[in-house]
This record gives sequence, C-alpha cells and structure tokens, in this order.
Amino acid sequence: MTAFYIATLMTVFGLQTKVPLVQKPKLTEMAGYLIVPHDKVPTEYNAGFSMYVAAWPLLETYPGQEFQSGLFGTWMFPQPDGKKLKDFYTDIEGGLGWWRDTRFATETPKFIMGGVALNFSEWANGPGAGKGRDWKNPTGLYGIAQLSQNILWPPDGLNLKQGTRGELFGYGYLPLPLTSAKTSTAGKNVPTGNQSWTLFLNTANFKGPVTFFTPYFWSKASVTNPDVAGQFLDTRPSEPNKAIQMETQHIPAMVSQDANGAWFARIAPTHFPTGPGGDAPLIHQVTAYSRQALWNSVETWFGGGVKSAGMVSPAASAVHNFKPGGYATWKIYLPGKKRDQAHDVDLAGVGVPKVLTNNTYGFSWDATRVSTNKSLVTLPEYYRLGKDAKGKERWTAVAQGDVPSETGLINATFPKPQRDLEPYITPDDASSTWKSPGPAAGPFTRILGDGSEVTYYWYRFADQPALMNADLSAAEREALQKRVELLHREWKSTKEFLPAPSTGKLASIDPAAFVKPPKGMEVGYVPIVTKQGWSAKRLKELSNR
Repeated sequence: MTAFYIATLMTVFGLQTKVPLVQKPKLTEMAGYLIVPHDKVPTEYNAGFSMYVAAWPLLETYPGQEFQSGLFGTWMFPQPDGKKLKDFYTDIEGGLGWWRDTRFATETPKFIMGGVALNFSEWANGPGAGKGRDWKNPTGLYGIAQLSQNILWPPDGLNLKQGTRGELFGYGYLPLPLTSAKTSTAGKNVPTGNQSWTLFLNTANFKGPVTFFTPYFWSKASVTNPDVAGQFLDTRPSEPNKAIQMETQHIPAMVSQDANGAWFARIAPTHFPTGPGGDAPLIHQVTAYSRQALWNSVETWFGGGVKSAGMVSPAASAVHNFKPGGYATWKIYLPGKKRDQAHDVDLAGVGVPKVLTNNTYGFSWDATRVSTNKSLVTLPEYYRLGKDAKGKERWTAVAQGDVPSETGLINATFPKPQRDLEPYITPDDASSTWKSPGPAAGPFTRILGDGSEVTYYWYRFADQPALMNADLSAAEREALQKRVELLHREWKSTKEFLPAPSTGKLASIDPAAFVKPPKGMEVGYVPIVTKQGWSAKRLKELSNR
C-alpha cells in the first residue's frame, strides 16, 4: 500500500498518524584548513623557496563564483630585522586554486601569484591582475612584470592543462637583482630595495622564470607610511619557516533536519588524488634557499663576471622534513548560527594525513568510505551531526541510505553556476602606459583551454605597462632591459632551474598558453595580455544555459 492509502485508512478508523513533510534543504558551505606539520630549517636559508604541490579538480563540477579554495600552498613573509611591527601584514601567498573573482574557471585549477602589500591595501596576482579591476585606481594591477617570452599570463590566472588529475606543479620564488637599490621612492625620502622576487616554475612543458614582483610594489606603502620603510620584501630576506596548508573558504553544501530534529548535510562531490597503492603525494620537497643558491651568481654575472647558468644550487638549500600529526579544521556551517558555532567535519574518519617519505606528504584514504575513479577519490557526500565519544558534536560521514527521505537532501540539486560574462579589458586611452610608448607588435589572439580568448601584444621588455608604473627612470629601465636581455639569451625554458622532484609526475601548463616571439623580437620582448573574454563558441554555450 502507498503511504497515502495507509494514512487515509488510519484517518477513517480514527487513528492518528504523522507523515513527515519533505524539507527544503538550506544552502550553506564547508570551509576550513588542512594543516601540514613540518620541521624548521636554519634562519640563513632566507632567499626564497620552492615546492611541488598536487594539482587536481577539487570539485567534480565547477559550482560558480561563490566557490573559493586554494590547493596546498604557503605564505612567505619578510624576515623581520629584530623589531616586530604592529598592524603589519605583507607576504607572497597565492598558489593553485579557484577564487571568487575567477571569471573563466573550469574544474582544473589556475595559478595566481598573490602578493599582498601592506595590510591588503593592494594585492597583485599576475601581470595586469590584482585587487579589483578599476584601472582608475589600480591597486596592485601594475605590481607584477612579465619576464618570460614564451608564456601568456592572462589576468584570470595561469592556466594548467585541462584534465590535470594529481600531477605535481613545481614552483618557487627567488630574488633576482634586476634593478638597483634606491634611497628615494616616488620623490619621498624612503628606500626601495633591489630584490625582484621572481616566480620560477618546474612543469612538464616549461621550466624557469616567468614573472616577478616589481620592488616598488612593496615599497610603495612606505611613501605614505615611512615608519615601515625597509621592512618589505624589496629589502628584507624571506622568512624560511612558513606554514604549509590548504585553505578552503567555500565548498557548496546544504543542510536539513529529519522528523526528529537531527541535522544532516550534503556536500558537493569533492575529490582528492590517490595513487596505485592508495596514497598519493600532495606536497613534495619543500625547500628553502640561501643567497648562495642563485642570487650571488646572478649578481656577479650582472656585474660583468662569469655567466650564471640559472640552476638553483641544491648545495645552498635546506629541505623541510614532514612530521606526523596533520589535521583538518573543515566545518559545515548551520544557517543562522554564528561562525564560531560551526561544527567540525570528521575527515579523520575518512582519511588520515600521512608522511609518505621525509619530504613527501599525502593522505591515506579508507577505501570503504570513499569511491575511487582512476587517480581520484571522492569524499562521502552525506554527513550527520552527532556527538562523538568525547561528547563533542561533529559531522560524521554516513551512507546515502542512512539519510532520512524527509530531509530532501537526496533529491536536492545544487544551483547552477552563475558566471560573470564580462571580459577583462585594459586601458585603451592613447595617453596610457598601455599605448605610450606602447607595443611593438600585435594584436594577436589565442583561445585557451579554459574557453577564453585572449588578445596580446609584444612589448619591448622595459616598455611594458608594469615597468612604466614601477617608479623607474628611463635610465633605470634601460639598465633593467640590458640585464633581462642577458637572461633571454642564456636562460632557456628547456633547462633545469629548480631542483627536480624525486617522486611523482609533473603537471603541464595549458599548451595554448605558449607563444613564440615574432622575428627580430627573440630577445628583449615579452607578450602582454590586454584583454580576456569568453570565446564566441563558449559564450554562446553559457548564454544558452
């Protein structure tokens, strides 16, 4: 008999019954950190770092621009000179992930640089990309200069090859003496250092330097706040001992109650890499460097001495060893409750952090609690809020069959992703630094693997907009041009720069991001993206949804 028929008979015969009403689940989020413990290295290894991190599609389906999560990464702060400043935050963070301002996102992560000026007054994510998109108030939009001749860096972030599923993405930041130190900045009596923190990559199809933070990006804050002069990364060495974590701000989730008032939750299908034996490297070979690793040889070369090969010296490095004891702070939030009232997700009941080798860290997943498809595991989708053995309330994974039907969770669907269809466009004013002195060749276009189309030009290196806005005189820019021409002639992307990984397979950059200089521009010119928008084909697909 149907439930309705039974209920009718019971009513006719004077019996009372209570049929639970199906609830409409409420949308919420899962968020938190995955903490990775590791040992410290001596403080003299303060000239940058490198690491290998797994790149994978965290969510099965891109859910829209509310989704924000990094993959594993770090925060590199300047090493203090003894005095601790109050209200002083500045670093290089960024990494692989998805952000609320990612406009051309797919399930495959992108890479951003994430330089943070004083107390988030500005931030810079790549050439022409930073805090907001207001070119009348370009907070960080000119903070990063293009160095590579071969890689297009779109304002939405550096694209990886679509379909990347757990391969290792190698990157790091080391300072290069591309400019000279200055005693004044923007006409004020505050210094700017000579450290250009440069992003080096080690991937399957590209190796070497790509972009760098201009020293002025850091020192600019001291023009209006002289008390912090000399404390930024343009001048100070890097702090060698950094946190390593995965920061997740929003994974879509929904919650509902059963007839007895118990809370249940469902999360968007969430993936992690797995290997042939069940364990896969998530972080590998986190390394800190001293000045002898690269800086000294480049400084000698630029001074007229022996050419620097560009290979970062392993002898001048210290590798962090991982330690057991990693944990998760992921929480599922109940609507209407304060943030500090959220409850932990019992991720340890699904998989546990594991030191795979001294320099490799990953997770060991319970095969009975996760589903596996080739190189990825999928976490349980359903959770129940209840008390653990210590009486603490937490979300524990349950099977779909254990979720009461009246919660409405099983048949519920997450909202379709909403996308910003507007393109990124740089200034087109004839008097702007994008047009004066302007490009030497272009425009050219390219459709990237994420479905976006970019327009780019070739600029003489010293004439690119970032350097026209870097508080450099014409003579200083010409000196910089000469140094970069040395790099372009000698440092090729087929060489080894960062120490190679000892495990895993390297990830690849989007093949569509590679370009070659026009004839006659093989040295001293770089490609600069001036526009990024959906390709006509992709825009039509999105508009028809």
